Order: sequence, then C-alpha cells, then structure tokens
Amino acid sequence: MKHLFAKKPLHILLEELTGEDRLHRILGPAALTSLGVGAIIGTGIFVLTGIAAHDKAGPAVILSFVFAGIACIFAALCYAEFASMVPVAGSAYTYAYATLGELLAWIIGWDLILEYAVASATVAHGWSHYFQNFIGIFKFEVLPQFQRSPVDFNPDTGHFFSTGTYFDLPAIIITIIVTVILVKGIKESAGFNTIIVGIKLLIVLMVIVVGAFYVDPANWHPFAPFGYTGLSFFGTPILGDVVGNAPVGVLAGAAMIFFAYIGFDSVSTHAEEAKNPKRDVPIGIIASLILCTILYILVAAVLTGMVPRDQINIDAPVSAAFASRGLGWAQFIISLGAIAGITSVLLVMMLSQPRIFLAMARDGLLPKSFFGAVHSKFRTPWKSTILTGFFVAILGGLLPLRILAELVNIGTLFAFVVVCAAVLIMRRTNPLAERPFRAPFVPLVPILGILSCLLLMFSLPVENWYRLFGWLAIGMVIYFLYGKHHSTMREYNKSKSDSQLTEQ
Repeated sequence: MKHLFAKKPLHILLEELTGEDRLHRILGPAALTSLGVGAIIGTGIFVLTGIAAHDKAGPAVILSFVFAGIACIFAALCYAEFASMVPVAGSAYTYAYATLGELLAWIIGWDLILEYAVASATVAHGWSHYFQNFIGIFKFEVLPQFQRSPVDFNPDTGHFFSTGTYFDLPAIIITIIVTVILVKGIKESAGFNTIIVGIKLLIVLMVIVVGAFYVDPANWHPFAPFGYTGLSFFGTPILGDVVGNAPVGVLAGAAMIFFAYIGFDSVSTHAEEAKNPKRDVPIGIIASLILCTILYILVAAVLTGMVPRDQINIDAPVSAAFASRGLGWAQFIISLGAIAGITSVLLVMMLSQPRIFLAMARDGLLPKSFFGAVHSKFRTPWKSTILTGFFVAILGGLLPLRILAELVNIGTLFAFVVVCAAVLIMRRTNPLAERPFRAPFVPLVPILGILSCLLLMFSLPVENWYRLFGWLAIGMVIYFLYGKHHSTMREYNKSKSDSQLTEQ
C-alpha cells in the first residue's frame, strides 16, 4: 500500500528535463496559445453546438457554454499553476504523480488516454461530415457504404440502430494524414497549426458578423425548451427532465459541449517543448480559453437565432444554417474553414496523446522501448504516435458521434477534478515550492473547479459512468500485471531503503 501511493518528488520530475529523451524546446507563447485555440475552436463550434442545441438545451445552449466556460476557468488556473511548477510532458498525470501517488497517477493517466484518443476520434468524425458537406456543394459524394459509422444512437429511444454502412472512410483517411504530419516533428506540426488557426478565426468572425444579419429573435423562443437544469445522479434525475434515458437542459448541454474546451488542457502536455514554460504555458492556457469562450457564446447565439432548434442539422450545423438562408457562398467558405479548423483540432489532440504515453513510459508504467521511444532525427515519440493514429482511425470509422462526444466528456471532467484537487494538496504538502504562476483565491478556486466539474459529470447519461468504470478496470489490470512491477519509483524507493539500511 505504501508503494501504491508513493509520490514522485519534484526534484526527480525536474531531473528528467536533462535526459537524452527530452523533447525540443521550440514553442513560444504565441505558438502555445495557437495550439490551445487550435484544439478549442473547431469541433465545438462546427459540430457539437448543433447537437447540444438540438438534443439538450435549445437556444439556452448559450448558457451551457457560459457555465462550461466558467468551470473551465477554475480548472485552467489550476493547470497553469502546475504547468509552471513542473514543465514536463504528462499534464494531469504528472501532477497527480507528484501529489496523489502512483496508483492515482496511473488512473488519471489511463483516463487521459481515453480522453485524447476518443476526442481525436470525435474530431475525425466531425471532419468527415463537413468534408462530405463541402464536396456535396460540387455534386460529389462519398460512396454510401463509406459515409458514416455502421451504427448510430437514437437519444429519444435510448437504443442503437444500424445505418447500413461499413465505416466512415473520410474519418480514417484524415487520421492517417495527420499521423504522418505528427511523426515528422513538433515544429512542422505547430507551424501547420498556426496557419490553420488564422484561417479559421477569420471564418468564425465571418460567421458571427454575417450571421447576425439573419438572426430571427423568434427562433430564441422558447429560450430553454428543456429547462435550465438537467442534473442527474448516476442516471437518476434530480433536477430537470429526461428524454429517452438521458437528462436534458442547460446543465446537460454544458456536459455535452464540455469536450469543446479541452484544448487548454492539451497546452499543458507541451510544457516540455515550451521555450520558457514557467511564463509561456500559463499564458497559452488562459489566453486560449478566454478567447475561445467568447467566440463560442457568440456563434451559439447566431446559430440558434438563424435556425429553429428542431431544424438544426447536427452533422454540419453552421454551414447548413447559412445554406438554409440561401447563402451558398457562405456555405462554401464555412465548410472549407470547418475542414481546416477541425483538422487543426485533430492535429493538436493527436499531438497530445503520445506525450501522455511518453510520461508514463518514463516512469516504467508502460514499456519504455515502445511508448518512450523518441525518434533520433525528428525528436518525436513516433511509435506511440503511429499507435495513436491506428486506434483513432478505428474509433472514428466505426463509432457514432453522439457516443464519442459523451464518452470523452466524462474522462475530461474527471481529469479536471483531479488537477484541482492536486493543487489543494500541493499547497499543503509543498508550500515553499517555486510557483512562477499561482492560482488566485486558493482554496476557493480549486474547490469551485471540483464542484462545477462534478456537477457536469453527474449531468451526463449513466451509460458514460459505466464506460468510464469499465475503461478504468481495464487500466487497473494492466497496472497490476505490468506497471506496478516495472515502476521506476518502486526501484528508486527500494534502492533508497537499501542504502539507509546499509548506513545503519
């Protein structure tokens, strides 16, 4: 039990930065902010806004974005404090290892694998729908049997149904392309992302400005057709209504679109590649979150004002809204921008996943020869990048969007709860540690972060809890069969104990 909860000292974490497997420090504050914006602006605006408005909250999805953004701000401040203290790869996994011990670090690391892999598959799915919408403008289409996942989920009945297709081919193809780019190198990936981010920000601003002229205030009534709550506890409704087996309302909508905010989380996974991580990573985290929250709220207001809630296209909601108003030229630009924008989201998500593998492999919890391998020329974790691409392609090609979006949300919220709790613990156990950035109003901010994230977790359908527990159970088996016996901290503590016995 003592080993299971052994914590990784800060000095060991910082010593890893001098190893031969260290990643290149080439990212400044602009590049890190761009990575954050690249991950945040995309699927949330171009895809999930439609699902949340149509299925969960109606026009009140605007408030869903506000609530989710507030919850994220609390978590972001905690992430920024840790990232400035421990500028190594690993994000919440690394922070948990330093504060909560090895077992809980493994749990959160395993959870992050779920978060980034499923998030990437969700994004690939959204990219596919916009790509098909774009080529449809020119009267082209993907063969029907390769247009979407073979099964889908009906939220009204709570049941799966067959779509009659084989797999989502465009989702698989874009995943392969992004994987090749990521193996090439972080500098090339970040440069590619910065260009795309600039393009999609211009298009998002166009959506807001042009769409505002076509808003019909009547579409905002009723503003909250599903209510302002949507809270349940493991599937049992507490506040609000239920449609099918799922809660609906503003909180349920916030839980659905929370996935759209995890871009700032990915910034912290690149702390080891930042030129001045103690300053630049907090800037990247907070700047990207504030900018994107404002844009999300404005786009949600325009979309729900242009199209009645029950007529929103859940696959390509923004471009379809402009098409419904006869704005073919805008549909063309938005679809093209969405393709570029969602590509950058996929790039950042798949860029982050192998960094989690790398951190866990350095600690011996995963095979270092594979997951810890850094390419001698490109200085990227190339083997785990290829493995990530393989699984993302499988998930994106075979699973429906609704299931992927809800599954990644519960994993993300769980990670945020752990990071907020870790800040509270670290302030007590290491009060004198250097903190270039300090989260304000501690303990209030971490506590509010924990409570708001738990509230959103409980607003998700109960099936997501079952899937989370199932995934964590698989992770526990792997840990006790492999990780526990190969842990570098286990060897460190053993040698330390032997040395103390020798001295005595």
